[in-house]
Amino acid sequence: MTIPDPDDTALLDRARAGDREAQGILISRYAEDVYRLTARLLSDADLARDAAQDAFVNVLNGIGGFRGQASVRTWILRIAANAAATLGRRRTRRREIPLDAAGDPADAAGGDDSAAARLDGARMERLLERLPEKQRMAVVLRIRNGLSYREVGEVIDCSEGSARVNYHLGIKRLRELAES
Repeated sequence: MTIPDPDDTALLDRARAGDREAQGILISRYAEDVYRLTARLLSDADLARDAAQDAFVNVLNGIGGFRGQASVRTWILRIAANAAATLGRRRTRRREIPLDAAGDPADAAGGDDSAAARLDGARMERLLERLPEKQRMAVVLRIRNGLSYREVGEVIDCSEGSARVNYHLGIKRLRELAES
């Protein structure tokens, strides 16, 4: 007979009390989401792994400060986004993308999500790198992680309305970049 996974709140309570098994479960439960987010934000697998590791160190160090105002997932993704932003700023050289390497323009007509979804993966990554940080984070969190605008706002530390604006401006900019 298997014991069902404890819910996040019970897991956090155990982790706060120093239960290493609970800490491990919490990390394994969100490891894929955290890595996927950091990889999308940084576009560099090595930096993404470093950011994910930093994020979980910060989660474990800050677990006592979790107030429950957001879901555990949102809280962890916010920490991961901050870790990725910190490593991104530390990057000593910024990769430049030649305009001729951007490929053929994608058909960006249609809804906001369809514009981003129609771009092939490698091209999407190159275009995402060209967005301002908050717009890039809003687009990635909304499309790749499926977060609501409220959750996106919690992760990037802004209001739901601001998250919505950052997302739509990011999609608009992606369309412009795809058509140029």
